Amino acid sequence: MSVRRLAERQPATFAFTDETLAWARTEMAKYPTGRQQSAVLSLLWRAQEQNGGWISEPAMRAVADLLGIAYIRVYEIATFYTMFNLAPVGKFHVQLCGTTPCWLRGADELKAVCEKRIGAKGKTSDDGLFSWSEVECLAACVNAPVVQINKDYYEDLDGPGLERILSELRDGKSPKPGPQCGRTSSEPEGGPKTLIDPSLYDPKTAAPPLTLDRNAPKTTGR
Repeated sequence: MSVRRLAERQPATFAFTDETLAWARTEMAKYPTGRQQSAVLSLLWRAQEQNGGWISEPAMRAVADLLGIAYIRVYEIATFYTMFNLAPVGKFHVQLCGTTPCWLRGADELKAVCEKRIGAKGKTSDDGLFSWSEVECLAACVNAPVVQINKDYYEDLDGPGLERILSELRDGKSPKPGPQCGRTSSEPEGGPKTLIDPSLYDPKTAAPPLTLDRNAPKTTGR
């Protein structure tokens, strides 16, 4: 994994909102006394959400202060896990899966759309609406290729489909997440492929169920 560094430009401060702080204390209370630092991932995630989709250095320090741990421990965690964005992102942050299943199913086409419609990877569009990054497996391989935009998954995509989604987001619409090819979830494209012979479900032709003959002699293996 390449080295991940904090953004050069950082805000001067960060403070949890009252709502986020109350949530954080509830989250910390889930752990035994003295083990509150175990909530660090949850608190970093919520701080990132509050901060517009990225985690700043002051936000990391706020998390560390709240948990009573060294700043460097929080920096190590935030820079290790790629789910934490270390620089500002667009209002709609596109995470494009480039792992083998998505790549075989057309991720390169989606990447070309992102470069055309948004710009270079890791940069934010001039209007501040979009940014994109390439990530490892999004765990929806059966519906490849896939992108995650903020919290929503868009699956079974092709180039025109992703362009449509980006256009709708730009226009203030809410494109429907999930499979984009007519599937409901992860069933085979075009409908079932197996166990479709009607005779399998016809009681007149179906094989009788197996029964246990209690009078049959018992056998023992060696």
